[in-house]
Amino acid sequence: MLAGLKVVEMGQNLAGPYGSQILADLGANVIKVERPTGDDARGWGNKVTDDATTMFMTMNRNKKSVTVDMKCEKGRARMRTLLADADIFLHNMRPGSLEKLGLDPASVRAKWPRLIYCDIGAFGHIGPLKDQPGYEPLMQAYGGLISINGHPDGPVARVAVSLIDIGTGMWTAIGALAALHHRHQTGEGCTVNTSLFETALAWGNFHMAEYQITGDVPARQASGHPAVVPYQAFEGSDGPFMILAGNDRLFVKLANALEKPEWIEDARYKTNANRVVHRDEILTAIQAAVGGAPRDTWVEKLRAAGVPSAPIQNIPEVLTSDQTDALEIMQKVPETNLNLVGMPVSFDGERPAMRMAPPDLGSADDDVFGSE
Repeated sequence: MLAGLKVVEMGQNLAGPYGSQILADLGANVIKVERPTGDDARGWGNKVTDDATTMFMTMNRNKKSVTVDMKCEKGRARMRTLLADADIFLHNMRPGSLEKLGLDPASVRAKWPRLIYCDIGAFGHIGPLKDQPGYEPLMQAYGGLISINGHPDGPVARVAVSLIDIGTGMWTAIGALAALHHRHQTGEGCTVNTSLFETALAWGNFHMAEYQITGDVPARQASGHPAVVPYQAFEGSDGPFMILAGNDRLFVKLANALEKPEWIEDARYKTNANRVVHRDEILTAIQAAVGGAPRDTWVEKLRAAGVPSAPIQNIPEVLTSDQTDALEIMQKVPETNLNLVGMPVSFDGERPAMRMAPPDLGSADDDVFGSE
C-alpha cells in the first residue's frame, strides 16, 4: 500500500514507534533513528533477544535501525542525509529537545517543504504545559481516565493497556496519511501535531458530555456502563461473562433466554432509561438468574438467542481461542519463538505480513549511510 514511501522515525518508547509501525506494516520504508544507547523500550519487559525485549518487539517490526549521535557533527550530518529525501518525519522526543538541534517543524520544513512533519507531544504543542514531558499513566491521570476506571467501591485504577500511547500513534498515522493526500493535491507537506493529552481527552469525550448535561461527576462503573443497562459482567458458577443487552429489543431477547418473560412488561425494565434508574434491581435479578450455571452454558444460550455475550478470557484463553486462530492474526516474529498480533486490518482479505523482525540497534547503519 505504501511501497516507495520513506519514513524517518525518531521515536522512543511507545507512541512514536507504534505510529511508524503502522506505516511500516502498510509497506513504507521506515528508518528508525536511535541514539547510540538505543530506544529505552529495548529494556522494557522480558528479553527476547540480546538486543530486544517484549515491549520493543510489539512496537518496532518491519523497520530498519540506524544510530545517530546528535551531539556531534557526524550525527547531525546523518540526520540531514536521512531527511533530504524523506516523505514523513515522525518523532515523539521530549518537548523542546529538537528545537535546540534545528529539527523543529519550522526549520525542517523550510529546508524540505514537501516533508510531512509529525510532531507527537505530551500535553500538546500549545498551552501552559506544552514543554512538560508526559507518560501513559500521567496522561490517564491528568486526562480523567483513571478517575472513571475501577470498581465503585475500590480505589481508582489505571487502564492496564497503554491505550493513550497506542491511540496517539494511531492518530499520528491517520494524520500522516491525510497529509499525504493533501500533498498529492498541492505538492506541499505540512506539520501534523498530536499529543498524549489530546488522545486522553478524546477517549473521555462521552463522560465529559454526561457531566455537562447532568452536573454529576462521572462515577466508576467496574465492568458496566453509565448509560446502558444491562451492559456488564455477571458471575456464572465457574467464572465471569459479559451480557450486553444494549437496547430494548435485546433486553426482550435476554428476558426470554433467562426464562423471565415478566420482565418484558415490567415498567421498571421496559426501556433502557428505566433500567438505568432501577439499575441495582435488574442487575441483582439477572445475577440471581445466571449464578447457578457455568459461564459457557450461558454464553452459548445467549448467543443462540441473539444476545451479545462473551466469557471474560485471560490471555492464554485468548491466544488459544478458535476465533483468534481463524483470523490468522498471530504472526511469527522472524528469528524468535514469539507469535505476535499482526496489523488488525486486511486488504481484499489479505493481512499485511510481518516482513522483518524488530531490528538490532544500528543494524542498518552500513546499508543506509555506507562508508560516509
